Amino acid sequence: MKTKQRYFDLVRLAAAASVLIGLGDFVLLKIGDPFGPFLFSFGLLGVCMLGLNLFTGKCGFIFEDGIKLRDILLILITNLFAGYLIGLLFGVMDNSIMDAAAAKVASWGMSGEFFLKSVMCGSIMYLAVELYRRGTKLGILIGVPLFIFCGFQHSIANVITMGIAQSFSWTIFLCALGNFVGSIATWELCRKSSILKK
Repeated sequence: MKTKQRYFDLVRLAAAASVLIGLGDFVLLKIGDPFGPFLFSFGLLGVCMLGLNLFTGKCGFIFEDGIKLRDILLILITNLFAGYLIGLLFGVMDNSIMDAAAAKVASWGMSGEFFLKSVMCGSIMYLAVELYRRGTKLGILIGVPLFIFCGFQHSIANVITMGIAQSFSWTIFLCALGNFVGSIATWELCRKSSILKK
C-alpha cells in the first residue's frame, strides 16, 4: 500500500509540475518577447517552492539525491503525458496561440544542433535549481529567460507546445535526452571535489 501511495504521489506532483510549466509556455506564446520569457519563470519558481516533480529539475540530482532511475522515468512520462494534455486544453481555450505553437514545432528537427540546444537547456536548468537550493531565486529568474532568449530546448515546455499545436514530433525524446545529458554533465563539473573535503 505504501508503494502504491508513493507512486501516486510521484505522479501527482509530476502532473502539477506540468501545469505550472504549461502556464509559463502559454504566456510565452501569448505575449512573446520581451516579457514572456521572464513570466515563464513563474513555472519553475512554483515547481521549486512547492517541491513538485519536474524532469528537467530533477534529472541532474539523481546521484546526489539518490533518485531511482524508474522514478525519474515515471516523472518524465507523467510530465510528457500531462504536459501534452494541458497543451491541448490551452489550445482549445485560446486558439490564437495555435499558429505560433505550430510554427515552433515545425522548426524543430532531429539534428545535432537541436540536441546541443537541449543539452545547454539542461545545463541551465540544473544550475537554476542548484542555486535555488543554495538559497537564491536569481538562478531561476535569470536562468529561465536566458535559455528562452538563447533558443535552447526544454522538453516539457516543448511537449506542451506540441499539445497546443495539436501535433507531435519525435524530437521530444531527443530533447529529453539532451536535457538529461546537460544536467548530469553540469552536475559533474560543478560538484565539489572529494579532495577538498579531506
